[in-house]
Amino acid sequence: MKATSLVNFFRDYPDVRYIMYGGKGGLGKTTFSAATAYYLAQKGYKVLVFSVDPQASLSDIFERNIFGQGEVKIMDNLYACEIDADKRIKAYQEEVKKKILDMYGLDRIPDEIENYIQAAAAEPAMEESAIFDEVVNIVVKGGYDYYIYDLVPLGHALYYLSMASVYDTWIDKITKLREQMREYDQVVAAVRRQKTTDEDKILGELLYIKDRINKSSGVLTDAEKTAFFFVVVPEEMIILDTLKAAELFSKFSVPIRGYIVNRVVPPELLQENIPDYLRNRIAMQKGYLTKIDSQFSGKVLGRVPEFESDIRGLRMIERMAERMFAGEAMAAKAASGDGAGAGGESE
Repeated sequence: MKATSLVNFFRDYPDVRYIMYGGKGGLGKTTFSAATAYYLAQKGYKVLVFSVDPQASLSDIFERNIFGQGEVKIMDNLYACEIDADKRIKAYQEEVKKKILDMYGLDRIPDEIENYIQAAAAEPAMEESAIFDEVVNIVVKGGYDYYIYDLVPLGHALYYLSMASVYDTWIDKITKLREQMREYDQVVAAVRRQKTTDEDKILGELLYIKDRINKSSGVLTDAEKTAFFFVVVPEEMIILDTLKAAELFSKFSVPIRGYIVNRVVPPELLQENIPDYLRNRIAMQKGYLTKIDSQFSGKVLGRVPEFESDIRGLRMIERMAERMFAGEAMAAKAASGDGAGAGGESE
């Protein structure tokens, strides 16, 4: 069945549990993530919305300081999480040191290794790696009906998506090398008539990491459980960038399920006494909306109008959810005898 709106999508694909909104920075990904989490929580599902962006803004939109505080309850069924990458990096450093001490029976970390650990923490990619690692923790742990990923902007999102396959390939090579070394150790031990240890802690650790990465990366490309939506606005460059990004994302087998158009200036305003620049903007958007419908034929799941103010706080998030899932809101109002639509323009 082909979904024609966000409401229909969640109705038609009940097995989808991982939701991602992607697009260029500043288009509304965080807003849509929060509104979708709010909508699903209101329907009784336990939902976690979390950011993989080092410059996360969920705290701003929920008007709560959730940064680095784990999974924070926002309201019934709705939890939010902003990952503190620095905190995660420090914890990871201590974890690595402890494992080295345990594996090799050392009393202290040698200076050369300590320096390497400190230098590695300063690498530019370490922040993204720390967030990726924490996301793996979240996904593997489970406990929620829905997981909403507030993704980083397009370029970084591709990096994030590719990180899983890069890690997996790297761990796979290291694991095979360790297995070969273990076989060699066993042969040497047999020749020397020594006993071999039944447990290889290094190999065990590598296999543990590989299993975690596979579980997390499997989510990103699971068409049965995962849905990726692009956020697009009616502007020439955004449309072109989204087309290119969709092609790249497809190469990573990301299940792109639709496009949501944001910041549409209501054409009804043409009936009112509005400034010329606003009339021109509506006319310009009309052309680009036609182009969006043509370029993303059959996959445009909704149009969300421009709001008069920033989306912050639960009341505004609720309004955004009503617009995004307007089909259901309109039906509910009609059923209650209100008869007035929510004003959304879902396809």
